[in-house]
Amino acid sequence: MEIFIDTADVAQIRDAADMGVIDGVTTNPSLIAKTGRTLKEVITEICQIVDGPISAEVVATDYEGIVKEGRELAAIHKNIVVKVPLIADGLKAVQTFTSEGIKTNVTLCFSVTQGMLAAKAGATYISPFIGRVDDIGGDGMDLVAQLVECYSNYGYETKVLAASIRHPRHVVESLAIGAHVATIPHKVILQLLKHPLTDSGLARFLADAKKTASDAKKAAKRAETAAKRAAKKEATAKKNAAKKKLKKTAKVTKKATKKKATKKKATKTKATKKKATKKKTKVSKKAAKKKRKR
Repeated sequence: MEIFIDTADVAQIRDAADMGVIDGVTTNPSLIAKTGRTLKEVITEICQIVDGPISAEVVATDYEGIVKEGRELAAIHKNIVVKVPLIADGLKAVQTFTSEGIKTNVTLCFSVTQGMLAAKAGATYISPFIGRVDDIGGDGMDLVAQLVECYSNYGYETKVLAASIRHPRHVVESLAIGAHVATIPHKVILQLLKHPLTDSGLARFLADAKKTASDAKKAAKRAETAAKRAAKKEATAKKNAAKKKLKKTAKVTKKATKKKATKKKATKTKATKKKATKKKTKVSKKAAKKKRKR
């Protein structure tokens, strides 16, 4: 089923187009009036936003007027679908537009017989107004179902465009019935997105993600603290090892110095003794010589 957005508010159209959920746009004089702009100005901008069927409605109710306005609208852009009221002169104009290759959307359909006549005239789309039928105690969805069945039975090429949609249930039923198109207000398109389980599920996922991020942050902080402690411990160990090595080196140096001093002292003592012995020997030799002379 194709989805059109039923509005002339370009901001709403851009929003829906950015979501990628709409295939076309339907407007009417009431929706255009709300913008405070001219029909041509609004329709031209809409055609720049959406590359799909854009329904623009005539306001004339006589054959000549409808044809004149319809041709002018069709000249704005190749995607324009001329929206025509379901009246006798409207159907005459639809037949003319069809022969000229101009697409039409016959609007304000409230019965199967009206829809049948529009299809025979060559309408591209027929717009049954679901909500308005419901408002007077009828069943708008039953009208859509009858039109879908009628067109299927007799091979009409006219597409059933479910209009005047008030809530998501209308959309669901249009899907089930087999409507070719549903034109939906922006508000209802947003409602189609909503579901309490989606909201609660997303809230839970986000809470879990936040908790995971928090846990990861704490783990990272613990890892950072542990790394700092390990680095500090390693630095202390290196410092102590350096001190120990320095102390050992000093001890060895001291021992070597002491050994050297002892060796030097021993050498000196030995030299002194040798000298003393030599002197003593010399004195003895001198005394012996003196004794011989006597």
